[in-house]
Amino acid sequence: MQLPVQSQSTLYAEGWEAEAGPDDLLEIARAADRAGFDYLAGCDHVAIPRRLAAAMSTVWYDPVATLAFLAAATERVRLLSHVAIVGLRHPLLTAKQYATLDHLSGGRLVLGVGAGHVQEEFEALGVDFRQRGPVLDECLDALRAALGPEEFPEHHGKLYDFEGLGQRPRPAQDRVPVWVGGSSPPAVRRAALKGDGWLPQGDPRDRLPGQIARIRELREQGCLQGPFTVGAIVEPLYVGTPRWEVGRRTLTGGPRELAESLRAYRAMGVHQIQVRFRSRSRSELTDQIAAFGAEVAPEL
Repeated sequence: MQLPVQSQSTLYAEGWEAEAGPDDLLEIARAADRAGFDYLAGCDHVAIPRRLAAAMSTVWYDPVATLAFLAAATERVRLLSHVAIVGLRHPLLTAKQYATLDHLSGGRLVLGVGAGHVQEEFEALGVDFRQRGPVLDECLDALRAALGPEEFPEHHGKLYDFEGLGQRPRPAQDRVPVWVGGSSPPAVRRAALKGDGWLPQGDPRDRLPGQIARIRELREQGCLQGPFTVGAIVEPLYVGTPRWEVGRRTLTGGPRELAESLRAYRAMGVHQIQVRFRSRSRSELTDQIAAFGAEVAPEL
């Protein structure tokens, strides 16, 4: 699941999150860890321009700091950046931050990356917004080297060039999984050819099969082998019968009813689903997390 509180876009934030803080994040992360969730995710934006602040809000916790904070309070749940806009930073800086996070968490990092979409953010940091796709492509190549096993990684590209510079600690994992976010044709291609997984952004159910088929086609054409994780963000959920208005798109009902609906994603070729629960308070959210882990997940 994507963590609440740490990003508060009007597209998905619940009303109670505006007054929430670190203690709420801790309790939610611990609840997900106990319930058997696979990962917790945090978003990445450095600064939001005034023109977008009303819709996006300016509440965007730093993902490295937030996930490191929660790593110390959890035991097994993985830690996903969904997504890190890695093109805003030099790959050696990104590698230092995320390698340290993986080291401190005992190998629980999943590095989710994306191209970004806020032009002013790029301009303020001196990065060409129009070239963010090619920048991300080279960042991925550079990060493969910088997050690999070598103490002195090496990369020679058009934008970044380094060798003979040592970075320790190394990641705890032999290979940090890199999942690529986005649903545009370039993002899907990037995920298929350069990633270990794909994180779609807002694809409805009826669009996913075609996207997944395209990824398989691209990987076959590129003769790419090995595991590849296909994800999906499912409709908002509420376990049980809500006594308040949860929205017409929200999936509600008992465990078997919800599980039957969610199993359709597996039939499409999806490997992991990211869930979001409607809630009016932290306690209602942690109750939903617990109910899903105990009652719905076994049916999946």
